[in-house]
Amino acid sequence: MQRRKERDLRKMKFLVTGGAGYIGAVTTRMLLDAGHQVVVLDTLEKGHRKAVDRRARLVVGDVGDGRALDEAFAAFPELGGDGGGSVGGCDAVMHLAGYIEVAESQAEPGRYFENNVSRPLVMLRAMAERGVRAICFSSTAAVYGEPEAVPITEESPTRPINAYGASKLMFEELLEWFGRLQGLRSVRFRYFNVAGAWPDGSLGEAHQPETHIVPRILQAMAAGREEFQVYGSDYPTKDGTCVRDYIHVADLGLAHRLGLEWLVAGNESGVFNLGNGRGFSNLEVVRTCAEVTGREVRIELGPRRAGDPAVLVASSERARRVLGWEPERSRLGQIIGDAWEWHRRQLEA
Repeated sequence: MQRRKERDLRKMKFLVTGGAGYIGAVTTRMLLDAGHQVVVLDTLEKGHRKAVDRRARLVVGDVGDGRALDEAFAAFPELGGDGGGSVGGCDAVMHLAGYIEVAESQAEPGRYFENNVSRPLVMLRAMAERGVRAICFSSTAAVYGEPEAVPITEESPTRPINAYGASKLMFEELLEWFGRLQGLRSVRFRYFNVAGAWPDGSLGEAHQPETHIVPRILQAMAAGREEFQVYGSDYPTKDGTCVRDYIHVADLGLAHRLGLEWLVAGNESGVFNLGNGRGFSNLEVVRTCAEVTGREVRIELGPRRAGDPAVLVASSERARRVLGWEPERSRLGQIIGDAWEWHRRQLEA
């Protein structure tokens, strides 16, 4: 991979799909804080209107709807400023919209392939028509399936064991083909477990229903529930529960900003893992939540969830070396502490 080029210092214009969601709202705020201009495209099916920064232009619609895409791209010339970008004024797309639940993908695979592959294909065509030649894509560590070795590198085999991971890998393959045939440059970020909140608690995770372990534990503790169910206790790990690599959502947002700027500066396509390189079991996460909050829950060991690998831990050395990415809030206690501040603020609201 080539060395990082000198960045274009002018302010840029980005379309952020899924910008009303958890990661999207944090990424949008980071882009705006850096002086860039943002149009958000979101259906609000899973996202929240109030999470969208007021400095961004919000278009309510789907990435598979041509009219919504027309409206979103038409907003860029209206933004003014120094950005020139493509023919339509948009410098690059940050594609975060999509379905993300592993268990749901196993029960309803058709919905996942439609929403994560077919609909975004309409967006790729719209980008090509407007000369937008750069996209940063929110992929997932689920593309690796059960890894042969840990930590997982970008060269590790991609063999997803659930429909969610398969749908993300399919879209990655579409990006590769559009790159070969139409000159589209892409950064594909393979996330590990995202948690945390904006450090002051003003933005955080609010899925309905919630399936991710950190917010589920904190919600149980905030509500005073006595029990918390951990899925699976017979994995080949040190305590029998799944082991995951946790990355702070703010560090993820920073990587997104760097990835977009990398592409607009004319650099080549690339795949990057985003994690902290250290794994924690589900039981360790529960104990850390108890330490941070000063509250306890009784752990109930339940059955495995379909499609959950035993261990997922990243090597993110490439993102550090190529993009200059340095996580700033990498300790598990810090990640959970920021998430707890968000949940406390929701209780007080």
